[in-house]
Amino acid sequence: MLRCFGAAIGKNVNIYPSARVYFPWNLTVGDWSAIGEDALIYNLGLITLGEKVTISHGAHLCAGSHDYMHADLTLLKLPITVKDQAWICADAFVGPNVVVGEGAVVGARAVAVKDIESWTVVAGNPAREIKKRTIKLKLRASSHNQPIVQHVPS
Repeated sequence: MLRCFGAAIGKNVNIYPSARVYFPWNLTVGDWSAIGEDALIYNLGLITLGEKVTISHGAHLCAGSHDYMHADLTLLKLPITVKDQAWICADAFVGPNVVVGEGAVVGARAVAVKDIESWTVVAGNPAREIKKRTIKLKLRASSHNQPIVQHVPS
């Protein structure tokens, strides 16, 4: 249905029916990504999700605000970008004009109002880095068929 209203949705994307997308024409979702139950995609500005991105249940991506320095509170339509393999955990908030870097994790109920570096884990309000993220890959050694664990990125 989102595609019918202008959303650019990749292959093998899972968007739960209870997720709310305000303006489908301002949404781009890469392959193998998911938007969970009760997620709120308030996309006054463009929201771009890369490949293999997870937006967990109850997360709120807010691509709009007001300019409080002006008496008329001018509406701001600012983008949000969530790069490949990033995870926005349950009930987290990502504010306008934020870039969540590749592989980053925004922890449950965190409030991200500034850019998040790639391959970091952030938590809290405001979101602060708590550690680097590594991915454990299990590889099979060809000669003995024993698992080898490799951490990426270093």
